[in-house]
Amino acid sequence: MTKRVGIIGAGPSGLAALRAFESARKKGAEIPEIVCFEKQADWGGLWNYTWRTGLDECGEPVHGSMYRFLWSNGPKECLEFADYSFEEHFGREIPSYPPRAVLYDYITGRISKGNLRDYIRFRTPVRGVTWDGRTAKFTVTVEDLEKKHVYTEVFDDVIVASGHFSVPNVPSFPGFNNFPGRVLHAHDFRDANEFKDKDLLMIGSSYSAEDIGTQCFKYGARSVTFSCRGKPMGYDWPEGFHKRPLLERVEGNTAYFIDGSTKNVDAIILCTGYRHHFPFLPDSLRLETNNRLYPLDLYKGVCWIKNPHLFYLGMQDQYYTFNMFDAQAWFARDVIMDRIHLPPAADMTADTLEWRAREEEASTPYEEIDFQTDYVRDLISLTDYPPFDLDHVAQSFKDWKHDKVENIMTYRDKSYVSALTGKLAPAHHTPWMEAMDDSLEAFLKQ
Repeated sequence: MTKRVGIIGAGPSGLAALRAFESARKKGAEIPEIVCFEKQADWGGLWNYTWRTGLDECGEPVHGSMYRFLWSNGPKECLEFADYSFEEHFGREIPSYPPRAVLYDYITGRISKGNLRDYIRFRTPVRGVTWDGRTAKFTVTVEDLEKKHVYTEVFDDVIVASGHFSVPNVPSFPGFNNFPGRVLHAHDFRDANEFKDKDLLMIGSSYSAEDIGTQCFKYGARSVTFSCRGKPMGYDWPEGFHKRPLLERVEGNTAYFIDGSTKNVDAIILCTGYRHHFPFLPDSLRLETNNRLYPLDLYKGVCWIKNPHLFYLGMQDQYYTFNMFDAQAWFARDVIMDRIHLPPAADMTADTLEWRAREEEASTPYEEIDFQTDYVRDLISLTDYPPFDLDHVAQSFKDWKHDKVENIMTYRDKSYVSALTGKLAPAHHTPWMEAMDDSLEAFLKQ
């Protein structure tokens, strides 16, 4: 009997899983029956931009944290699919830092080449997953939002590819209830124009804080103040940016910080991260972790050790993204198709603890990059995913880190060499700080 595989989510990780099985099918292999459940109306996951926040048109929590003027905050050369270059998709090399619409076009361009949309049931969120040890099967309960119909299906294996950047971690500080301006999480940030001529307070020191802060400044914010608990971002910010320790309280429009300093602000944006959230999974199947490079309980960062018929994709903190999701998807596919035979649970746990120990030894971003490079290299060595020059990509990541420290406001104007084509990306026709139109058409204009 043909295996049935359920995939939860049709974002970059879920699409990587579909692509992995399609790759095997094209090489003549008999693949399992695949069903992918996607709660949004289209594929792309976080890359689906919507003006909506809170609830979508069906009353479901909005999945996306994408904002209107988002540009890649890392070189596209570091996330390039090994089997589908940017040059192949666009017919030429393009600049290294594309905006949201360009990356969405690239992601969906690869998946559109097959009939993979037929595997996906859109507007169908997963409501529950249970495992029956007697039958060794999963029962997956879903809801067809358009037909208002709840039903169940049975699968041999389940791949969780629902992401972990959609359920915000939202702290509170004294005075928020009476703050006369807007308080929002980065998840609900949509348009920098809203904050023109305003003084902003950003809570957090993550990529979201630096990116939303610089973007708002680009579109006319009067000032941006970063407040965080730990070590501040190590950038030489230009005039108009301020660094403060952690916020203590807010009184009216005045923010008070733990060092006694104050700042009058018009809006507060919480860039305080996201939660791994799997409400459709029981405790026995649910991954519990914070955002780190190597979560425990996942063999090779993919297989749920307590039940190796369950797989998680893309659950790590990430330097590598699309190509790492591919490497994970190819590995999960080969386990499901019995091409890779898993060792005993004790050995899988020991392997995981070795990787965790290596992760904890990494004390600098450069060492973290090397760690994740070795992780991706390990996965690729186990499957037929096309090899690519990982050392070149690792160096590009390190160059990117250096470029950001050199000038946080202009690093997106740099160009990098593709590990796939060996070609240097052209410079964008307009410096990022002056490029106010982020459409695909404007970006690709010769």
